This record gives sequence, structure tokens and C-alpha cells, in this order.
Amino acid sequence: MANNGLTGSASRAMAARVCARILRDGITAEKAINEIDSSDSRDQGLIRAFVFGTLRWYHRLQWQLDQLLSRPLDQREVELAALMRLGLFQLQWMRIPDHAAVSATVAAADLLGKARTRGLVNAVLRRFLREAEEFQRALQDSPEALYSHPLWLLEMVRDDWMDNWQEIVTANNEHPPMWLRVNLSRVTRREYMLHLNEAGISASTVPGVGPGALLLEAPQPAGSLPGFKEGLVSIQDGAAQFAAGFLGIEPGHRVLDACAAPGGKTAQILETCVGLGQLLALDRDQYRLQSLAENLDRLELQGTLRHADATRPSDWWDGEPFQRILIDAPCSAVGVIRRHPDIKILRRANDMEEIVLEQAKLLRTLWPLLSVGGRLLYATCTVLKNENHYQIERFLRETPDAHAIRQKFERQIMPGEANMDGFYYASIEKKH
Repeated sequence: MANNGLTGSASRAMAARVCARILRDGITAEKAINEIDSSDSRDQGLIRAFVFGTLRWYHRLQWQLDQLLSRPLDQREVELAALMRLGLFQLQWMRIPDHAAVSATVAAADLLGKARTRGLVNAVLRRFLREAEEFQRALQDSPEALYSHPLWLLEMVRDDWMDNWQEIVTANNEHPPMWLRVNLSRVTRREYMLHLNEAGISASTVPGVGPGALLLEAPQPAGSLPGFKEGLVSIQDGAAQFAAGFLGIEPGHRVLDACAAPGGKTAQILETCVGLGQLLALDRDQYRLQSLAENLDRLELQGTLRHADATRPSDWWDGEPFQRILIDAPCSAVGVIRRHPDIKILRRANDMEEIVLEQAKLLRTLWPLLSVGGRLLYATCTVLKNENHYQIERFLRETPDAHAIRQKFERQIMPGEANMDGFYYASIEKKH
């Protein structure tokens, strides 16, 4: 039977093009991969493994490439550099025989229109194989290569978490697990686990994580999950499932989800909060908001969705206060690097000041919309204190009618803790 999929060299050439586009155009890996014109799921899976692997280990791979080349590549040779990093990645992290990885990567140079570089690609990869032990020893001299993080980010994490910064960045380089959130308005967690067992999918509960949370033993395509299309379950990391509990929503409450897309927390609130008065979900990205709407349709849930900027209430607020406000704030996303390794490449140190200012603006702007006695939950998927603890500390200091709900009003979840992503929550109440 003919194989309509890509050949091994073609998959590598495609992966190199995707990585080059991410670096050159500054787009996310998900966006770049979704634009691939390939109908074969095997190709998609292999290309995805190549792309995410080379992004995850980019800083180490680039350091190795710099040592292996007698002179730097022309800056325009973005695809060639991506191909050689891909070759180095295969030799270290993929279960592909060395000779096959080298041969297919060299052949991919032809498909990139770079046949003249075949000898260079071959020489670089074979030299690495000869000197692999020396490269391993030399890693200790380069923290950026050793931990595969940009130096500015390593320094920020180390400054904030002096005692365990190495654990954080090590967790960032691990493959992420797959968590599910059972739609408790339709089925119990125990019942859904029985459905998984019948489908031959192993899952477990994790003490202390949400009432609908399940951790899969191995990731699965969404379409293979029992009842996924019918809305019985969603894919959502365990750390993100704390939001509804921390909000403490009661029947009749009017709730604002200020930065709602992609909508996991929006859906969880609607699933678990019986008798909810109204949920208004905002997002300034029309495309992401449409995805949120489609997800709510799949789950058979209803909320009020608005394409709007949360920092401009005059455009969307009707003047009626909210009893609960969720600010899932834009952030550096350092806590979810293991899911999105392109963050280490696309994010820049000089982005941080603007991010922190935007978070502060959201807090200041939305606080007046909260009713007296109401609760605001501030959440991020990062571990950097200037976006988390220090951000809330500043807000409490500058806002007389804001106070922590209890002594331990914060929760910082570290990447890898109970197999969860890195997340931060702070609950603030408006005084009488």
C-alpha cells in the first residue's frame, strides 16, 4: 500500500521550516504547526515532536552548534541552523539510530534548497557523535546551555527562588503530563473513570487537586477520550482547576471573567457553580473568543461573551457591580514553559516591565466594579514574584478597601508540583 505521508527527510525539512518561522516571525509554535499542510496525523505527530523538542532544548543545541562550526553561519541561514539543531536534538533525545538520524537530516538539506550544505550538515553531526562526552563535560561552564534557558530568565528565577530555582528550570524542560477536568454537571468523576477504563485509558486522582481533576498515565488525542465530543470532559492542567474553588461563588452571584480565553476557567465556573446569576466573559482577541464559544457549545454551557478590552469598562460595563471577579492576567507564562517551550525564545527581558504594568492596570481598573464584600481572584501562570506576590503586595498597599481574605491568601504552585504547571492565585476581598 502506498504511503501518502511525508518521508523522514521531508518531515525534518518541514520541522526546520516551522522552527525557522517561529524564530524569524515571532509566532507561537502552536500557530506555526497548525498552518502545516499535512493531512497525515503521523506526520503531524512527528513534526510536532521535532519542533517542540528543538525548542525545549534550543539554548543547549545552539551552544553546541556554535562550538561545532568553524565559523558562524550567515544570519540569513535560519532554516539551515534550525535543521542542524534538529539533527543534534535527534542524536541526544530521540530513539532514532544515529546513522538514520544523520542520513535523513542531511537529505532534508536538499528539500530546503540547500544541497550545497549537505557536507557541512553531515560533518557537524558526525563530529558531535565523536565528541559527545567532551560536550557533556563542558556544559557545566555554561548555565544557559546546561539548563536550556536564556540567561536573563535564569537570573530572574534564581533571584526569586534562591533555594529551588534549579528544580523550577529543570521541571520546565520536562514533557508535560495530560490532565482532564470532568464536567461534573453531567457526570461524576468516578463514573467517567469507568468510561476511561472501558476505553483502555489509565487515569488517577491526585490528592488536593480539584474535584473533577484526573491525571492520565499517558497523553491521548482529545478525540479518543470517551464523551469528549459530547462535553463530558475537557483538557485542563490540574493547577488551573483551583480557580472556581478559590472564587467561592454562591447562587445568584454575578461573575466577571476578565481575560477569559481560551476559556478553561470560564467553563469550569459554569460547570460547578449551580445557581450562578450571570457570567460575563471578556477577551480582546476575537479569534480566541470564538474558540471559547465553540468550547462552551461542546460542553452545553451558556455564558455572556463579549469581545472587549477589560481595561476599558466604559465600552462594556452596565454599571451593576460584580460579586466575584476573576483576573487571569496576561503574564510571562514562566510556569507553563514545559507546555510552551517557545516562551523561552519569544519572551524578552524587556517585555517584563510592560507585562507588570498591564497587570497593575487590570487590578486598578476592575477593582471599582467589585461590590462591597465581593471577592477578586488574581491568577497567573508564572512563578516570577514581580508579577505575583510583589504585584499583589503593591496593590494591597495602595488600595485602602482591599484586604487579604485570610492570613494565607496566596497559593504559588511550582512547575512539576504534584505534576502540575506553575500557577499563582491571590484572593482579595473588598471591605465594608
